[in-house]
Amino acid sequence: MDQPKPKIVLIGGGTGSFTILQGLKEITPQLTAIVNMSDDGGSTGTLRDELGVLPPGDVRQCLVALSDTPEVRDLFSYRFDRGSLANQSLGNVILSGLELKYGSFEKAIKTASSILHITGRVVPVTLDKHTLLLRDGAKTIRGEWIIVNHRIQTPGAQIEHDPVACLNPEAGEAIRNADLVVVAPGNFYGSLMPALVVHGMVEAWQASHAHKVIIANLVNKPGQTDGWHVVDYIKEFEKHIGEGQIDTILYNNEPPSKTLLRAYATDQEFPVLTNLERFQEVRAVAIGQNLVAKNPFVQDKNDKVIRRTLIRHDAAKVSQHLLRLYHHPLGKVIK
Repeated sequence: MDQPKPKIVLIGGGTGSFTILQGLKEITPQLTAIVNMSDDGGSTGTLRDELGVLPPGDVRQCLVALSDTPEVRDLFSYRFDRGSLANQSLGNVILSGLELKYGSFEKAIKTASSILHITGRVVPVTLDKHTLLLRDGAKTIRGEWIIVNHRIQTPGAQIEHDPVACLNPEAGEAIRNADLVVVAPGNFYGSLMPALVVHGMVEAWQASHAHKVIIANLVNKPGQTDGWHVVDYIKEFEKHIGEGQIDTILYNNEPPSKTLLRAYATDQEFPVLTNLERFQEVRAVAIGQNLVAKNPFVQDKNDKVIRRTLIRHDAAKVSQHLLRLYHHPLGKVIK
């Protein structure tokens, strides 16, 4: 008899979710990607400004990751290289066009999901239009694109939405009914925290009986998370979702290739710290494995506005470890 497939919710946005979803769709059809909706940079920002639509970029990446139709997936990923649409993703244009046609971003996603023939579903964390704020001491930084490029000056900088953004009921229901709730790797202040601080997220998270997992980032972001240990991320997450609300931390313990490390060091980006003694500071069980993809990501030559991450997780390895946690949730053995 086949073993039951887990109901997995992945929270994040952009590159991190795109990578992990490609592995998760191979182990379960009961998959929900809950997507950050604060993006206002690059081609997404242009569509938000010019058309007044919700940001399609991270949603489009998740849809593409879950698609079972290579030709249509490639179509949604195509970027124009000239004219007024230069650097614009065709998938973003399609999603925004569908939103304008139907007057509903949810309907746009469902239509695109059918076109792409996806496994699982993609759900915006909120449907409320908002601007992302960063409180950095006495300074207030407005806008996700500006925030991710801001050098933080004050410990304990806080992310907010203006106006308050409320959790999409469909996202809340998915979290409460999940077997595994997983936070994807991603930009801490620009992607992960914007999803976790949505009003109603804490209540849904704490009401869920799911096993809750954080997939730790591979590298720190200069000017924002310099010198952070995996535990520093966990402590910041738990300031918002509650102490002891994370069961497992899945982190990489195998250094990337020296070539990739040198490329990142040029931009002052260094691996997230993983020295073992610090894991005693949190309740979550830390599982260290070799999770780095062997082949570095190759950026689309027409994608010229945003520098994409070269070092990425091995989606298949991460997914297999998550599947083990589903079958053996008390197997908290590797510290």
